[in-house]
Amino acid sequence: MKSYKRNYLYLFGSATIVLIALNIIIFILQWVLNNYNFTENFMLVSNDIWSRPWILLTSMFLHDTSSVYHILFNMYVLFIFGTLIEPRMKTKRFLFVYFLAGILASLLFALLYPSSNALGASAAIMGIVGVTIMLLPNLPVLFLFFIPMSLRTFGIIVILIDLLGVFGIGIPGIANFAHLVGVAVGVAYGYYLLRS
Repeated sequence: MKSYKRNYLYLFGSATIVLIALNIIIFILQWVLNNYNFTENFMLVSNDIWSRPWILLTSMFLHDTSSVYHILFNMYVLFIFGTLIEPRMKTKRFLFVYFLAGILASLLFALLYPSSNALGASAAIMGIVGVTIMLLPNLPVLFLFFIPMSLRTFGIIVILIDLLGVFGIGIPGIANFAHLVGVAVGVAYGYYLLRS
């Protein structure tokens, strides 16, 4: 009973839950302030990163308002992996990986695709996925909700999907390169934690 209570209270004090709440609140603001160019002012515009460097950060909290699928999927993945790994690596390290993956992915995406725009928390979340794969590689998961495999195998599949996307094979409109940068940051930090 004590263990359940401790875990229940943890959820309300975790960075994962705070990040999810912030993303949802900002998504609502995007809807409410749609006529005031709220999204356009804070999304990643590659050509503007030197004049408005804060968009490297703010774009991580924006999502496509034309469909709730984008934010629902991102927050679902963040909840699953965040609540799993944050208690194991501690909140400061968790936030470090999250923001490093998101900001670095935004920066490299902007440099590689100078005429593009982007938004979403996906790259930051992929950083969390990457570090989880490194720290818990043998964790059993269900790919597509019914195919059992290890987290390591799941990670390889996700990386291959994003690699195909970089070469134009897959769903259009996804910043696959940013995803790869995010997961690379997570894997590298996970390797560092294992070594140290």
